Amino acid sequence: MTRIMDDMISSYPIRLIGANVDRSRLRVKTLQLVSAGHLPGRTLQRKDAVFERWAFVYITGGQGYYQVNKEPRKTVEAGSLFCLYPGAVFQYGSDDGGYWDEYYFTVEGTRVQEWLDGWSIQPDSVMSVGCDDSYFSRMEMLFSLMESGTPVHLDRAALLLESFLYELTHKLHTAESRNRTGAHHHIIDDLSNSVYDSIAPSDFAARHHISLSTLRRIVYFCTGYPLNEFIHRLKAAEAKRILLNTDDSVKEISSRLGYNDVFYFSRLFKKYVGVAPKIFRRQIGL
Repeated sequence: MTRIMDDMISSYPIRLIGANVDRSRLRVKTLQLVSAGHLPGRTLQRKDAVFERWAFVYITGGQGYYQVNKEPRKTVEAGSLFCLYPGAVFQYGSDDGGYWDEYYFTVEGTRVQEWLDGWSIQPDSVMSVGCDDSYFSRMEMLFSLMESGTPVHLDRAALLLESFLYELTHKLHTAESRNRTGAHHHIIDDLSNSVYDSIAPSDFAARHHISLSTLRRIVYFCTGYPLNEFIHRLKAAEAKRILLNTDDSVKEISSRLGYNDVFYFSRLFKKYVGVAPKIFRRQIGL
């Protein structure tokens, strides 16, 4: 592991490590650790930073700020976890005249998308996961495995990082479950009552003064479905009600629910109900 002094970053020695191995010899192909570091007493502030890979940043001391694109700036404190990722512009760092203690891990691979889809990782948020002495030993073990320079240990490091992040985000998910607010239910209720509204998801998010990514997270958290799928399921359920209680044609129902293409509507209905609209009406009528 490289220990260097860089007064632009910190007045303390910082540790940087790169995963310099033959990647063709790695057995874990879907998740690979690229680099890691420990920056105690970091004072450097990044402006308009862009990244080619995902990085997970864990702050263990001090405080500062984090901003993604034009979204509001968020406060970072000890016990905070946040992400840096491709396709966005970041402003982050310790407060003016202050510092923070930072650990970071840069990764690549398709496994990251699985984390985003199934875990409580919030890519554009500062996640409060807390501090624990055991966390430090886990990160030091990660550093040791990476420093060994052998493919088998780098595979182990990648899996250890996955386990570590899973525990942190599971703790976050448990805390969110205990503290779920009525505002979330209000948003879901509003979506349920908007099946006839031709409103774009981004406009719906703005109506509730949240970002589109936050809306997606809330819907997934409360329903288990991605936003677009949840909306289609709501409309399919409403279509079932109309089919059972009116003589409206499938084309009329499709148009009322905001689908200009009746064939597209029918395919979606069959996907979520199991049969086409006409067959559903005929079967229930029996």
